[in-house]
Amino acid sequence: MKIDITRAGFLTSVQDLGRLGFRQFGVSVGGALDSHALRVANLLVGNDESAAGLEITLGGLRLRFVDDRIVAWCGGGFDVRLGSTSVAAGHAALVRAGQELMFNQPKVGCRCWLGISGEIDVPIVLGSRSTDLRTNFGGFDGRALRDGDTLPLGRNSERAKTLINTLGEEKIAHWKPPHDWSSPAQREPALRFIRGVDWNRFDDVAIQRFTNEEFSVTAEADRMGARLDGPELKRGDNVTGPAAASSMDLISEAVVPGTIQVPPGGKPIVLLGDCQTIGGYPKIAHVISVDLPIAAQLRVGDRVRFHEVSLTEAHQLLAERERDLAEFRVGIKLHVR
Repeated sequence: MKIDITRAGFLTSVQDLGRLGFRQFGVSVGGALDSHALRVANLLVGNDESAAGLEITLGGLRLRFVDDRIVAWCGGGFDVRLGSTSVAAGHAALVRAGQELMFNQPKVGCRCWLGISGEIDVPIVLGSRSTDLRTNFGGFDGRALRDGDTLPLGRNSERAKTLINTLGEEKIAHWKPPHDWSSPAQREPALRFIRGVDWNRFDDVAIQRFTNEEFSVTAEADRMGARLDGPELKRGDNVTGPAAASSMDLISEAVVPGTIQVPPGGKPIVLLGDCQTIGGYPKIAHVISVDLPIAAQLRVGDRVRFHEVSLTEAHQLLAERERDLAEFRVGIKLHVR
């Protein structure tokens, strides 16, 4: 039970929901940069939500299956094909033995997440099957996939077997999750945030710039974070001369995916799933959890804006999404009986 990697694409890695409980040892959470997308894809194929799938960056991936499987993907605006048949985001599809699934370059966004029934059955390291690309452990040999690799798969669950029978004729399911779950990438992304602990260290001009002007994603963007270019965000500290640059560094403290740091030079960095566990740059803001899927789609040249919300609103939005996901689980069960 396996899949063969005919072409590995630009950057494809095995990811699950991440490595929890080890941040105190300097181990990043990692996992799918859009954990919600992977959870939804896994539900669609009959897996547990935490099952390991593939994170695909900028396409180019081609997979060949050796037995019947259910697949589903969520993420950017990719052109995905099963043979000559187009497979839209958020739709479960039946792949027969010998068929090839292809991911072409996206028109919007840069990443997607593929759930495969039975999940990717690589060894568990520190409680997760995710690949840590910075330190080269977990996943498949601790690295991104390469042409010719073969990935082991687990057995199809009973739900997946039912789906295989259900989709025997139509091949692609007609049901799907909400559009912003399966296709969260935006042409003009806007990220909602709450104020960071160092918000008051920035002067009024910097705050006005941060909340009212656009920033563009530079080439310094990867799974650790995305450095932005745009108006300079200066701190309001009355420090001049050679000490000014060093004053931007504070005592290192915890950072998490979604933290927005401002290093010397005043150009913000949005941290993502593979970010370090501590940092010493001022933290002007934090992207709220429900908008991390949008942040995960930022690609070079994208222009992004920031909009402030309250902590209460951020909690409400997350609770609402979790309630909707619970209803979605029920809906899936009604379709797969």
